[in-house]
Parts: sequence; C-alpha cells; structure tokens
Amino acid sequence: MSRRDPIEFARQKLITGVRAAFNDTASGEAPVPPSDEAYFARDTPIRMVHADVTSMMVGGMAALLLQMLHPHALRGVLEFSDFRADMHGRLRRTARFIAVTTYGHRDEADAAIERVNRIHRQVKGTLPDGTPYSATDPRTLAWVHVTEAMMFLEAWLTHVRPRMPLAEQDEYFRQFAIVAKALGADPVPETKAEAQAIFREMRGDLRGSPEAREVAQMIVKGRVGGATGAVQPLLANAAVDLIPPFARTMLALDRPGWQSAPSKLAVDAIGSTLRWAFRQKP
Repeated sequence: MSRRDPIEFARQKLITGVRAAFNDTASGEAPVPPSDEAYFARDTPIRMVHADVTSMMVGGMAALLLQMLHPHALRGVLEFSDFRADMHGRLRRTARFIAVTTYGHRDEADAAIERVNRIHRQVKGTLPDGTPYSATDPRTLAWVHVTEAMMFLEAWLTHVRPRMPLAEQDEYFRQFAIVAKALGADPVPETKAEAQAIFREMRGDLRGSPEAREVAQMIVKGRVGGATGAVQPLLANAAVDLIPPFARTMLALDRPGWQSAPSKLAVDAIGSTLRWAFRQKP
C-alpha cells in the first residue's frame, strides 16, 4: 500500500485503529480470521449483524445495561470480574468471544465455549438477601443471551438495515440460539417473537438496585482511551436510547432527548465510514 494514495492510507489507518481497540495486541492477540468451517455460513444473518462494529458496540452497551438489572448477573460481575477497574477489557473479551463463535473454526468456537463454561462453574455465591446465585443457572444465562440477541439485532435495525425481512431476523435468533444452548441457557428463543415473549416474562426477575445504577453510570459515562473513547459518549447515548423506558427508569437514566437525533446521525456516519473501511455491505 502506497502512501501516495491518501484514501487507501486513511482506510488502512481506520482498520488498524479498530483492530487495536478490539484485540489485546500487547499479548499478541490478533483478529479472528473468518473460517469456512465456522458454525455459520458466510452471508447469513448472524455473520452480517455481528460484522458491523458500530451497531455491535451500541447493542453491546445496551445489553449490558439490561443485564445489570438481573441481580444474579449483576452480583457475578461485581464479585468475579475486574469490570470496575477494566471495563474496556471485559467488553473486549466479550467481543472476542462473539467473534470466535460467529466466524472462527468450529474447533476454536467449541474451545471458547468450553472456556466460558469452565469460568461460569466457578462463579457462584450468595446475594445480600441470602439467595444463592450461580453463573451456570439456565435462567440467568437466558436473560444474558436474550438481551444480547435483542439489542445486537435492534441496533443493527436502527443504525444499519431497518428493512431487514422478519424471516432473516428470525434466522438470526435461530443461529444465535446454537451458542446460547451450548452455554447452558434455557429458555432460548429461536424467533424474534419468542425472544420478545421471554423478555416480557423475565421482567419480573429484574431489580433496580443502587449497584445496578452504579454500573450503569460506569457504562454510560466511563471513558476509555484511544479512538473508542472519542466516540463513546455518542455510542452511550444511542445505547440508552435503545433500551426500553422501564429499564431507563430502573437504572435512573434519562433518555438522551434532544441529543438523540444528532447522536444517531453521528453513530450512523461512523458506522458507514467503518463499513467503507472494511469494505462491508449492509
């Protein structure tokens, strides 16, 4: 690549910056190479949705906000992770797991799932009210999965492809269900309607605790370094806008209001630029 081509130089700089944000280059971590022997075939809904960096970041933040409303998921994060000290690191590891299970060779995906299952078996304890919790609880895993699947897809529909056919949306849930079941989640939706029904049914499990609101503030107002940190406030506004009103109330979050429209325009522009850089089609 010649430096005399400023457009190509800019494209490569963007790619390098994004890859550095999502891979621990200091430890030799490299991007996950797409495999023809992955769980999912090329050009299928899950691979298209999960390929869009910007909408996945928005959806991931929205999903994490919703997950913190589940007392068991929240306690596991607070007691068994370094989320407070290294929020970006946790998000990066989650993003890598999704990349491996979506695009990596089946053997690598299986190994990643087993690694997570092994970690989950060690995450257990007692809530402040004496209720036992475990990261292997199928219902807790179901909430984590449903929030991720719904928010990833909703961010994609909002910022990338609003006219995605319902049949393709249902296929997305069917595909993502394969990973969720391997992690032990139950119930697991295989259509959008099933996901919405499970989401409504599990709403009674949620609690708006001070700890949940503290983590929500970290997600929304926390700052990370590099290029990601520069756009983080815009992504946070889009994520808060994405979650249901009841969740914003429970987390003491205000809807972006007048900032909603400019944030969406900015997030859409960032997404279009990154799709151009990676030569992706929506």
